[in-house]
Amino acid sequence: VRGTLPKIIALVEEGEKLLLKNRIFIDRLENVGVISAADAISLGWTGPCLRASGVPYDIRKVHPYMFYDQVDFDVPVGTKGDTLDRFLVRLDEIRQSARIIEQCLTRMADDGPVNVDDPRFVLPDKHDVYTTIEATIQHFKLVMEGAKVPKGEVYSYTEGGNGEFGFYLVSDGTGTPYRVRIRPPSFFTTAGLGKLITGRMISDVVPTFGSLNMIGGECDH
Repeated sequence: VRGTLPKIIALVEEGEKLLLKNRIFIDRLENVGVISAADAISLGWTGPCLRASGVPYDIRKVHPYMFYDQVDFDVPVGTKGDTLDRFLVRLDEIRQSARIIEQCLTRMADDGPVNVDDPRFVLPDKHDVYTTIEATIQHFKLVMEGAKVPKGEVYSYTEGGNGEFGFYLVSDGTGTPYRVRIRPPSFFTTAGLGKLITGRMISDVVPTFGSLNMIGGECDH
């Protein structure tokens, strides 16, 4: 990983120099697919698409989870909310992700397990499954019965590549959820596509749609 990060950043910088000095590229993205901060919020946008409209909302900063309050990183934001801003925000977020990874690498042990050591919820190591009866039983019980949690409900979310990726779960105390509702970011950003391309040329649809980074599986509701 340490050796790969500099290569990724070098490719980003190379692509940035190539594209941002290309007048045709800029003209095809600038002032195309514009959406205001108010409209983006009303549509339920999150992630890079929302931040490109000037809203500095990042769950990792606003509601830190795991270790995000222990690492330094910036939240890139745009000003116009156009296709070019969405491109630039995502470009900057690659750099910020590299910063986060570098900080994590310095804090992680050079070897040893990094997963949660709780047999109630984590599958045992494959080697142990194949060599010990205890691990085989644990693996079988977790897969067949699930992880039993108390009755109740919870909504939990993370800052995914496209925005807020949330899960609403209702438990009846058994090993399988009573209800699951997924809140995928692409479902909301893609719903705003019509607003972005109304009155535009057909050729503007391609870069505008691409700037949303739509994941088809998230839109199947």
